[in-house]
Amino acid sequence: MADIKETIDELVAANRILANEGVVDAFGHISARHPDRPDRFFLSCSRSPELVSADDIMEFTLEGEPVDAKGRRPYLERFIHGAVFESRPDVRSVVHCHSPTVIPFGVTGEKLRPIMHNGGCLGHDVPVWDVDDKFGSTNLLVINMEMGRDLAKTIGNNTVALMRGHGAAIAAPSVRRAVFIAIYLELNAELQMKAMQIKGAKPIKFLTDGEIEVTSKMILGNLGGSSDRAWEYWCRRAGV
Repeated sequence: MADIKETIDELVAANRILANEGVVDAFGHISARHPDRPDRFFLSCSRSPELVSADDIMEFTLEGEPVDAKGRRPYLERFIHGAVFESRPDVRSVVHCHSPTVIPFGVTGEKLRPIMHNGGCLGHDVPVWDVDDKFGSTNLLVINMEMGRDLAKTIGNNTVALMRGHGAAIAAPSVRRAVFIAIYLELNAELQMKAMQIKGAKPIKFLTDGEIEVTSKMILGNLGGSSDRAWEYWCRRAGV
């Protein structure tokens, strides 16, 4: 039970941090795999991330079904989380966000690539999932497992997938790493956009494959405590 309480407390903090850092606003969410049951995950009920408390955290099956809703309404897009956890046993946390600078890279054909050292956590490829390819005209929300599994297939073994006209989905080995990636996904997109504006005819020098490999291992493996240091900083900023 101690592990479950720790997971829930960390998830509450993650919601507050992502809201404070401008990665999510009234919408968006982060989940954590159950520490004792890999076939379950924790996710808040349908609430704005800045307001999430421990009482809002619900338990779900990988099919996105609440274990005991207790009258709480779940997020419509909980199937993003269930499908990614189902397809990736290595993933312990999933983020779905609509951070604003990321959106243009999902609709223009301009590839989002790591441009700064902490951007290496995005990995070698950031694919784009277009709901229209398989499901036609929709409201762009992932509202069932079929759609969630199609998105999870696009993520594959990558860390991030953009969602055309919608946002992004992030698959990470822990809640803290998921928060780290979500924050630097937005910052990397902002810096890449600025670089595109000033580069003129010269090409942008993005991180090399080798640099991405080294930096992602450092961040996702928490070498030197980099993720923990950032977590402490963001907790203080968010007042948690």
